[in-house]
Parts: sequence; structure tokens; C-alpha cells
Amino acid sequence: MNRRSFLGAGLGAGMGAALAMPFVPHAAMASVSPFAPDHPLQESWRAWKALCLAPDGRVVDGFQGDASHSEGQGYGLTLAALFGDDAAVTQIIRWTETNLAIREDELLAWRWRPDATPHVTDRNNASDGDLFYAWGLSLAAPLSDSKARLARAGAIAGDLARRCIAPCPDGSGRLMLLPGTNGFRRDEGIVVNPSYYMARALRDLAALASLPDLARLATDGDTLIAALAARGPVPDWVMVTPQGVAPAPQPFSGVSGYEAVRIPLFALWSDQAQSPAVRAYASRMAVAGDVGGVATVFDTVGTGVFERSAHPGYAALGALADCVTSNAVGSVMPGFTDDQPYYPATLHLMALVVQASSFQRCVPI
Repeated sequence: MNRRSFLGAGLGAGMGAALAMPFVPHAAMASVSPFAPDHPLQESWRAWKALCLAPDGRVVDGFQGDASHSEGQGYGLTLAALFGDDAAVTQIIRWTETNLAIREDELLAWRWRPDATPHVTDRNNASDGDLFYAWGLSLAAPLSDSKARLARAGAIAGDLARRCIAPCPDGSGRLMLLPGTNGFRRDEGIVVNPSYYMARALRDLAALASLPDLARLATDGDTLIAALAARGPVPDWVMVTPQGVAPAPQPFSGVSGYEAVRIPLFALWSDQAQSPAVRAYASRMAVAGDVGGVATVFDTVGTGVFERSAHPGYAALGALADCVTSNAVGSVMPGFTDDQPYYPATLHLMALVVQASSFQRCVPI
């Protein structure tokens, strides 16, 4: 599952009603985290930290050679802010600013490798990592160092808007999110990763930094994802051309797999329970079943399942989507466990955060 090799080439059960906790947006500048110190999910956060977060603030992807990515730093920072863990927030920011904030602009280099010299061999950015890191900074502002964190979040958001937005090649006037500043504009069109759009984060940062193009980007991303979902499972990568959407060129993944699994999660995190992508994902997961593991990689044109996984993080996503779309009460979301790699573990904790924040009726049972 080398989800990010393209960049180098192209550029708990039984928690019950106690889990119900409204999400507090950063704009409210709340003085308390959405997940108080006695919240049941705090134990899962501590388990995630023990698995993924080094003492110096580096989020470690053990499945990919112990590398670190701007994605992981952004995910870790966002979670640390939501759980009110200012010590983890401070360490994550310190490591990220020292090791990844090395570009000529405000964005982050996308990958740091412990076995490479220098540790950063490609200074291209990954816009999803920048988006989550800036959002995490804004969410962490109420904890401490508010002025500096909000200023840094705004600076990153400004360069995302300046350097990672492009007009849609079809002449519609819609905006597109470039996955990075380099390597994604082609003669034929623009290579896009639909899972890089996170509507809630884009709209929060648009409000924070007075950047209306980020809000437009969220809306236009929703439109693109809905159109893709109407055709079948949303691919990991696509090419958007003047004529419409086409398969992404090599080496980008054209299946619906480990990238695209984030799309329904981020839609639900953005309070989009009626998203076509969520409904399409829940339907496909129901057809695939769980014999031999949870389906993780789908054919985009048929009903084939190319890969399955025993990691409970993927099962949590499927169970949440099923509960939301079926209007059920209670879900079969598994409780968090640390016997899985960084990526499914992170998606698992995020799914539990989304459930507890926005879909309390889907409490694990």
C-alpha cells in the first residue's frame, strides 16, 4: 500500500451514549476541546499516540519505511487539537516546522525519510497535507499560542489558494485543487485526487483567512465527487480534461482504493450525510460483504473487489457509512485497536471522532 509513491515519480465498542459530543468549530474559539479529558475516546487517542507519534512530534508511518508525511503531520495535529492535547500539538508543530517547512513558500515538503540524506529529497508539497495541517493549527489555536497558530494557518491557506488552485480545463469556471504545486498539470488536462478535497477544512480556512476561493473549491469539489460517484466507485485519481473526466495516467492509481476510502469519511466529517459518495460507498461495501476481510480496493467499472484487509480501521469506515445511510440506531463500528498500521489506525480514530461528533445515533454497540 505505497499510497504516495506517485509524488516522487511525478513531482470502541460499548462506549454507549457517553460518546455523544457536539463538534465545536474553531471559529467559536472555544476554550475547551470537543473531547473532554474524561471522554471515552481519550483512551483511543492515547493508543494512537503510542502507535504513531514519536516523542519529538514526528508521526511515523511504519508501513512505509518509518517515513513521515505532511499528511500524517496534518492528521496528527488535527486529532491532537480535537482531543485538547496541547503538549502533542506543540511537539507536532515543532517537528513539522523544523523538518518540512523548508520550501520557498508557506507550504510543506511532502515526505521525510529517516534512511535518506538529506531526509527530504523532494520538496514538492501535497495539498491535502497542507490543508489538514493548516486546519489543525486553527483548531489548536484555543489551546495556547493562539495568535501565532492562527497566523501560520492563514499563511498556509493563502499559499494553498495561490499555488494549488487551477481553473477546470472544461471552461466551466469551476476551480480544481492541484495535488501539489508541481507535476499535475499535463498537456491533456489536470491530474486530480478527489480524496484531497475536505470540504469542512476548506470552508473553515476560507472563513478564517478571508479566502473565498477555498470555499468555492469546496463546493466545486463536492460537484466533481458527486459526478464521479454517479458513475460508480470514485477512483483514487482522475484526469480532468477539456472534454470531461478521463482515467488518470500512469503511475497514478485508477482503481477505487486506499486513497478514495477517505472520500466518504471526509464527506461525513463535513456533515454531508446525503453525499452521493457516501451512499455509493455504503452500497458497494454491502455488496462486497466481509468474507475474507473488509473490501478496500474496488474495480471502478464492475463489481470486482481487488483487495481486502483485516485491519479494523477499514471496517469502522464501512460500518459508519452503512449506519448513516440506513438511518439505523447503533453501528457495528469496532472499537479502536493499535494492532494495525498508521493509515488504517488513523482513519479508524477519525471515523470514531466523526461518529461521536455528528452521528451520535451510530454509536458502536
